[in-house]
Amino acid sequence: MEHGVLQAQPDQWLRKMLPDEPVVFFDPELLQANARTFIAGFPGLVTYAVKANPRPEVLANLAAAGIRAFDVASPEEMRAVRSVYGSCALHYNNPVRSLAEVGAAVAYGVSSASVDAFGELDKLAPLVGIEVAVRFRLDVAGGAYDFGSKFGASEAEAVELLKAVKARGFVPSLCFHPGTQCQRPEAWARYIEAAGRIARSAGVEILRLNVGGGFASDRGQGAPNHGAVFAAIEAAARRAFGAAPPALLCEPGRALAAPGVALVLRVKAVRPDGSLVLNDGIYGGLAEWRDMPAGEMRLVTADGAARATSMAPRVIWGPTCDSLDRLPYPVDLPADVQAGDYLFCPGMGAYSQSIATRFNGYGPGDPVLASIGSGH
Repeated sequence: MEHGVLQAQPDQWLRKMLPDEPVVFFDPELLQANARTFIAGFPGLVTYAVKANPRPEVLANLAAAGIRAFDVASPEEMRAVRSVYGSCALHYNNPVRSLAEVGAAVAYGVSSASVDAFGELDKLAPLVGIEVAVRFRLDVAGGAYDFGSKFGASEAEAVELLKAVKARGFVPSLCFHPGTQCQRPEAWARYIEAAGRIARSAGVEILRLNVGGGFASDRGQGAPNHGAVFAAIEAAARRAFGAAPPALLCEPGRALAAPGVALVLRVKAVRPDGSLVLNDGIYGGLAEWRDMPAGEMRLVTADGAARATSMAPRVIWGPTCDSLDRLPYPVDLPADVQAGDYLFCPGMGAYSQSIATRFNGYGPGDPVLASIGSGH
């Protein structure tokens, strides 16, 4: 895979360019290394949830690292993947679709889909013969926010849906999602135990069990212990299904994409009340920070020096003319922060680009290739 020419280290690039816009640094080698580690550790098939970052350079480098299946939620995500990697498997795991979207799924040749209601299973008639995974939900804590509030059948509903999936000529499977940024291995274990109960109650042998995404990335709390989660998943599958459990697959987005990108923001102003205005905010690359704690931030001056004074909490505003453009909590930063300083935010490859807008003309642009994996 041709990566292009890597630029200088980010700090060197910043000193030379002194950008006034948000900068996205992308490290293809770090992204690939992270994906290969995940593939080697997970006891089954690793797919990529395209929603986390659908940019072509991300998709191409994940494919180069060995990702052979992609979790897509829309025809546009199908198109994005097919334009980069035409022969991969597409797993259409958004459980709610229009009939037009089902038609697109037929055209793009999806190989599996998920459902959580009989009405949605009815819509999949044109795709008869593919794998269909019944998505179920539990009241299990562990994620930063709960996906079960929107998607998933109850255990009892899942039993009947699984019977119907088989009766209608689809290949039956089960799937779940423990919630984003989940760091509790027992959350996966409880879901897998429920999957075993559902399959036994339905009297259906499932082809695969999709244990979802939810695998955490480092947001300043330290590297997540994915190995412990993988071990818990494998052990739970054997407990729930016996010596011959179904094939496992997962669909991480954040855990694969996050480490390969760093976002660098500039302090536009220090306001009279001590709050800061940055050149990006919740309408841009910091959109997720509205709903979960901020990740790591490192402050440097325009010439690359670190601010080394004591820390003080700062209210953070984005650059737009909207008063909602504010982080919901103060952030600890060096007390002598000044306008023109830069905030270096690592681990920003997930969602910082895919859900960013260009409201008021602000937001991150195309990435700069850089080596961010071995220091700054």
